[in-house]
Amino acid sequence: MGGPAVVRVLRDPTAGRYLAGVVVSGFGTSAMWLTAGIWVKSLTGSNSLAALTVGAMWAPVLAGPALGALADRVDRKKLLVRVNLAMAALLVTLVLVDSGRTVWLVFVVLVLYGASGVLLDAAESALVAGTVHASLLADFNGLRTTANEGMKLVAPLAGAGLYARFGGPAVALLDAATCALAALIFARLRVREAPRSPVGAWRGELLAGLRRIRASAVLRPLVAAGAATMLLAGVNGAVTFGYVDDVLGRTPEYAGVLYAVQGAGSVTVGLLVGPLLRRLPERVFAAAGMALFALAVGARTLPHDGVALAASAAIGFGLPCVLIATMTAVQRETPDAVLGRTAATAGSLMTAPNAVALAVGAGLVAVVDVRVLTAAAGAAGLLAAALLAAGVTRRRAASASTSAPESPSASTPASGPASPSGSAPAPASRPAGESEPPGEPGPASPQP
Repeated sequence: MGGPAVVRVLRDPTAGRYLAGVVVSGFGTSAMWLTAGIWVKSLTGSNSLAALTVGAMWAPVLAGPALGALADRVDRKKLLVRVNLAMAALLVTLVLVDSGRTVWLVFVVLVLYGASGVLLDAAESALVAGTVHASLLADFNGLRTTANEGMKLVAPLAGAGLYARFGGPAVALLDAATCALAALIFARLRVREAPRSPVGAWRGELLAGLRRIRASAVLRPLVAAGAATMLLAGVNGAVTFGYVDDVLGRTPEYAGVLYAVQGAGSVTVGLLVGPLLRRLPERVFAAAGMALFALAVGARTLPHDGVALAASAAIGFGLPCVLIATMTAVQRETPDAVLGRTAATAGSLMTAPNAVALAVGAGLVAVVDVRVLTAAAGAAGLLAAALLAAGVTRRRAASASTSAPESPSASTPASGPASPSGSAPAPASRPAGESEPPGEPGPASPQP
């Protein structure tokens, strides 16, 4: 279904190189993500410190607005290259870690690694929106999800195997090599960036992305839906091992099977999201994905392996729908001058609840039955999806009432009601030249 558009994305030299860089850097990141916890556990014997490695990489998400502001004030292509090279050099220092006394260096590197990820995501979102045609943004973002999730299926196993054979420093050097290779790929991007506007007050710079989201009738509900979905995803993640043990009666290793099936679902949706978003309004698509995710989480109250596998695949399919729809809307609706900040702020608003829910859920699972938590999370997700979908109906009704002609003779195409499909925003809020997908990709509007 998505073949022609996917081929157009891959044939575009800029988009193809972006995706190549994502695949390369994603492999190293996924390998390091798993291995860091194993490494810290082996050096210190502490489960708490091992778990803290994930928190160290997530913590910089809270600094998203500041990091996004930086991405809006420098040459983004150079930023991609220089940050990847800096991380390559930083990762090499992990060869010095050989005992519990030097394990602090792992945490320093992981925090900086997380910060670089937020910064690179902001710069990449802005560059992509300026070079990939608006009609192909959803296809590109879907392929990016497929690439990331595909690496999560392969890289952790490779990293664990490398760690078992050669130790943590070998995985760090592998990750450093992937960062250096990604820098080389990004250096070959053919992009032309618009001149940067003068820097304003620092506080205003940090809040520009948040103001943009709050003022947009398109972005505000999507970002809120993304935050709600990631909050529930955190609860779901926190109860995974309890679900495997208490509900399914399986050993902890079975969680790896469920994660693999979930990853396969995410790989699949990444290939389909472009065509689906061309047929459905973003809010409807996001609401459908959220509802599927919620139903799958609620299904985890049932003690059947078949249901468990189907639910994991549905979670992997539904969860990215909300995130991809939101980030595609951010890229399309936001002017280039504040796109880095807006993308990073949206990412922070959607990601932070996940980290909070993981921590809270870890405490709740000790005192509340897992089936109660999954049922409650599923019901909350369905309610949120219904509210998001209801907003589409209200907007259509409001649009029809405000655009209805006073008399038959006064009717004009410009004042007519929105198209039945609802696949495009109102003309006043959509950048010029994006109302109809062109036959071939070309330069995107300066205000994607």
